[in-house]
Amino acid sequence: MSKLDRLARSTRNLLETMELIREAGGKFRSLSEPWADTTTHAGKMIMTIFAGIAEFERDLIGERTSAGREAAQKRGVRFGRPRKLTLDQSELARRLVLEGKAVSDIARTFNVHSATIYRLADPDSSDVQMAMHS
Repeated sequence: MSKLDRLARSTRNLLETMELIREAGGKFRSLSEPWADTTTHAGKMIMTIFAGIAEFERDLIGERTSAGREAAQKRGVRFGRPRKLTLDQSELARRLVLEGKAVSDIARTFNVHSATIYRLADPDSSDVQMAMHS
């Protein structure tokens, strides 16, 4: 294992893993992170402190990522796959369904799967709600 953070996702998890190793009669020493060494008391203490710092940093990164995602959404950035149809195309396709046109024909016209058209025909669909509020 090249990095200790691949061994455990939290301080608690790392310490539990180290305890399991200790209970089995083993000791842990990282080759790439010399501070991660349970063969000495000082090594155990330093490993606990560094594991806590690493978890703190992961939490901060998660908070910043969430804040960035929320700010982007407020600016109108849309995450996920791009829409297959524009809102105008969606509205037209929905109208064609309501007029009784065959879903397969509509799908072929817009070069999409028929499931895309069925979703547009569903009044609870987010695509339909977006088209209605535009």
